[in-house]
Amino acid sequence: MIHPSIDKLLTKVESKFLLVNLVSKRVAEIEETGLYQMKENEYKSAKPIGRALEEIANDLIHIKE
Repeated sequence: MIHPSIDKLLTKVESKFLLVNLVSKRVAEIEETGLYQMKENEYKSAKPIGRALEEIANDLIHIKE
């Protein structure tokens, strides 16, 4: 089972397109700075993409409208 689920993520963002854009920007930021929103041991995923998804699911990333 993939964590977090796409259903949970789509309650946080309006569309899959927006989700992909958010994740790609966050992954680029993680790779550039090496900074995370949570402690390293709190993530279930080891890869930046999974970690970005977890941050969105945990309401650590917000969208400015």
